[in-house]
Amino acid sequence: MSGVLGWPSRAVTRLRIYVPVGESSLQALLAGDRKALQQDPVLAEMHRIIREQPALGDFGIYDGVAEIGLGWETFAPTDAAQPTLGAAGETSVSPTVTLTTWIDPAAPADVVEDALAALMAAHPWEVPVIELTETRMLLRR
Repeated sequence: MSGVLGWPSRAVTRLRIYVPVGESSLQALLAGDRKALQQDPVLAEMHRIIREQPALGDFGIYDGVAEIGLGWETFAPTDAAQPTLGAAGETSVSPTVTLTTWIDPAAPADVVEDALAALMAAHPWEVPVIELTETRMLLRR
């Protein structure tokens, strides 16, 4: 399929998962310690799901593809919230790793549903931040 300026492209769904991590895990990752990816239990579980669910991170000759972004997230729980971090009415800052992977639209719906259900079940936040965005990926000519 032709894309922008004649570059071939394919439709994909981008899946972005905001994963809370311990401050020490984020600091280790920022220092270049890749072992911290497996030492933080929540991050390790999310990464395992991406690697093991066939609908996620499929690039044909590469499996389990994910981009890893490091940073912080800020939020203020309301009185109705039961946050895993912070307290109602107070602004909190959470060390967060953003995992971005992609779903091929040709993946069977039940396989995609299983992958999304596994991520939602493993996410510790009261309101998980997991985004789905329709996009296109460029292909080599």
